[in-house]
Amino acid sequence: MAWQTRAQREWEPGQVRPPRSVKALFASTVLCLEAALMFFFGLTAWGLNQNEWYAWWIFSGACVVAMLCVALCAVLHRPFGYPAGWVMQGVIVASFVGVAAITTEGLIVPLTLLPGLGFAACWWYAVSRGAQVDVEKMERWKAEEELAAQAEGEEPGAGADDNEEKTS
Repeated sequence: MAWQTRAQREWEPGQVRPPRSVKALFASTVLCLEAALMFFFGLTAWGLNQNEWYAWWIFSGACVVAMLCVALCAVLHRPFGYPAGWVMQGVIVASFVGVAAITTEGLIVPLTLLPGLGFAACWWYAVSRGAQVDVEKMERWKAEEELAAQAEGEEPGAGADDNEEKTS
């Protein structure tokens, strides 16, 4: 038999899964977009400094940060996922500042700090607003489950017979 997760082992027929996390969806979207940003930042920094000895180091470092952003999407549901995301935001902003400090095009590269700070703000919004939406979504899901349980308890058409007796 193939390896199964705990959720797969505990599954029973007719069981309804709770809704997925909007916070994780928002945060994963921001991280994937930041991965694209870091890749293109690495290409830009490499292109501006391609004759320097450190150009490939900048590009490979930016690619490593991009891959870490994508890998972080897989562990957001773990307790260390969101704090690691905050650390990644700091790494991204620090990489913009660091590359600007060591490159010969120091006045051009810091302009990429603006998208870095913008994505850090997007991360904050995704985490804070996503948590609020998750709370609202779980409240609605629980209310729908209660209504479904109440509807199963009543016999179909029970209310229609009562109305006919009162009118006759």
